[in-house]
Amino acid sequence: MSGLTHLDAEGSARMVDVSAKAVTVREAIAAGRIDMSSQAARAIAEGLVKKGDVLAVARVAGIMAAKRTADLIPLCHPIALSAVTVDFALDDHGVAVEATARTAGQTGVEMEALTAASVALLTIYDMAKALDKTMVIRDVRLITKTGGKSGDWRRPE
Repeated sequence: MSGLTHLDAEGSARMVDVSAKAVTVREAIAAGRIDMSSQAARAIAEGLVKKGDVLAVARVAGIMAAKRTADLIPLCHPIALSAVTVDFALDDHGVAVEATARTAGQTGVEMEALTAASVALLTIYDMAKALDKTMVIRDVRLITKTGGKSGDWRRPE
């Protein structure tokens, strides 16, 4: 079990000690998508959802979630985020989300970017579920990460 960083010698869960790691600028981009009916997509695009501006609320929810990642993922380090952005692309069948998290720190921000994307998508579902209960959240994934000891990484196309 020595190759698993979140387990101690006895196999018990632990938070990794990052105190000896160098502080570097780190960034991660995560993405995902929610598929829905064309009627629901059109209502979101035209601002006709009764609960309000779906994408504005989802953007704020994603940013807030990134800031609370350590409260949600048990062994994540609480980190000071320098920036979080959540962007959307609408089409006739749903919404794609891309979330970026950045910090200057001793550990990466992959979980923060993934959490931001996931919660933004969940918020879209919550706000539009009266229009389409068959919506599907899919393909939440890490796209890129930069910085840190392991260097840069990009999802293969």
